[in-house]
Amino acid sequence: MIEIREDHDRVSFVVRVQPRASRSEIDGEWQGALRIRLNAPPVEGRANEALRRFLACCLNVPLGAVKIASGQKGRLKRVEVEGIRAEQIRAVASSKARKDHSGQ
Repeated sequence: MIEIREDHDRVSFVVRVQPRASRSEIDGEWQGALRIRLNAPPVEGRANEALRRFLACCLNVPLGAVKIASGQKGRLKRVEVEGIRAEQIRAVASSKARKDHSGQ
């Protein structure tokens, strides 16, 4: 189960990113983290920006509501999202809705 912290109008959770995947998609859960495959390379912050855009699209929130709180240079990242509840994260994770939001 994904560990989600909820604080007022903000949630935070850990994401495990796999960059340079064939497509951007949610790939389930991994040791308490949401596992996400991204087609962006981990170069010059491109994977981080792709992660923010992907999550904003999946969660139907503005891009500015998604922030990477820690882990900018690693595969494990703590992400904060404003304006949603923990149930929305769980719903997206459980559906594993395959979406390609690569922007290409």
